[in-house]
Amino acid sequence: MTPAQLFKCLADATRLHLMLMITREQELCVCELTCALEASQPKISRHLAMLRQCGLLADRRQGQWVYYRLHPSLPLWARTVLDAALTAEQLDLAQHSQRLDAMPERPQRISCC
Repeated sequence: MTPAQLFKCLADATRLHLMLMITREQELCVCELTCALEASQPKISRHLAMLRQCGLLADRRQGQWVYYRLHPSLPLWARTVLDAALTAEQLDLAQHSQRLDAMPERPQRISCC
């Protein structure tokens, strides 16, 4: 992955917020992301598929849920960029985080690793 590829993948605000929420929480499922971003499931799933195709995310299935996390082979420099963006976007992400924290009946995850 090159910096140009990373920034192209993150150029959309929804994809950027998905990546930052996943960076913050380490792993989230589609239902958690739809709640946090107040977006439809098809929209979130479409953007997650694009992020997976870019090589930014990995997924795993647990029962009916599909969980997303940063791809394990994501270069350190890319993780550093995401961490810096997470710090810079703290105020904008606060609403997403509050909705996620207040989500009723969040799925129970079994640790993947």
